[in-house]
Amino acid sequence: MSDAGTIPVFNLFCETAVFPDVVHCERVLDRAGLHDWVISPHRHGQMSQIFHIERGSARLTLDGASSRLEAGEYLFMPPQVVHGFAFSQGTEGVVLSFPSPVIARLGPRTAALNAWLAVPQQGPVSPATAQLIAMTAEIYGSAGMFRAQRLIAVAHALLAGLAEESLARDGAVQEAGRQMQRLDGLIAEHQGKGWGARDYASALHVTTGHLNRIVRGATGRSLTTYLETALMTEACRLIAFTRLPLAEVGYRLGFPDPSYFSRRFRLRVGRSPTDYRATVLNGGKDLP
Repeated sequence: MSDAGTIPVFNLFCETAVFPDVVHCERVLDRAGLHDWVISPHRHGQMSQIFHIERGSARLTLDGASSRLEAGEYLFMPPQVVHGFAFSQGTEGVVLSFPSPVIARLGPRTAALNAWLAVPQQGPVSPATAQLIAMTAEIYGSAGMFRAQRLIAVAHALLAGLAEESLARDGAVQEAGRQMQRLDGLIAEHQGKGWGARDYASALHVTTGHLNRIVRGATGRSLTTYLETALMTEACRLIAFTRLPLAEVGYRLGFPDPSYFSRRFRLRVGRSPTDYRATVLNGGKDLP
């Protein structure tokens, strides 16, 4: 029993005996169900783990920081990180435990792989990853002359696959962020030139459909809506913070026809340019 001034260190939760197998596999229910679905904070000195939630969820703490693990997600836990879980009642999932020698034999090593294995990781479980998790569980429950070798081989495939998918997602997110920055710069530069979605996509050397997917992933809006919103946001600024005639505001933003600009503005903002300016001049209060 640990005293109040130490963090419990286990091989498996509440177990300090020698690690029972080359790789260990158990259902969430097998252990969490015995502890009223709460796994108190602890750490592992020489073991990494993968938690895969199939159904239900868990509130987790990692070195004191709180987050959630939802159905269809995994958590990779390296050694020494203090972690605890509060699972929702009836949560279904798998916990895979890997002794450090198994992790150490994963190679050839790269800087990217070493960095990924060194810190907790969380993300969605792809169909390929789910298949490898199921295969690990199947081999774990089997017998055979080369069971241990098969377990290690599938464990390495699983860990490498998770790292590759995670780094690919991070790369895609970073590239999408860079493209959004470039798009915003182009919008600021070409707002008054009548550019449409195709013009911006061409300037970024991508298809309109691809740019639309980037914008929707980053903002939840379509490319067309994003461009329209940016245009009318600038119109609001010019109306509110300059004394330009309203027709001149429209002209600067690529609308040579004042009535067409007024209609577009009303559709997006919910009031005419004249009413919008009057409201701003009245301190943000609607006029009687």
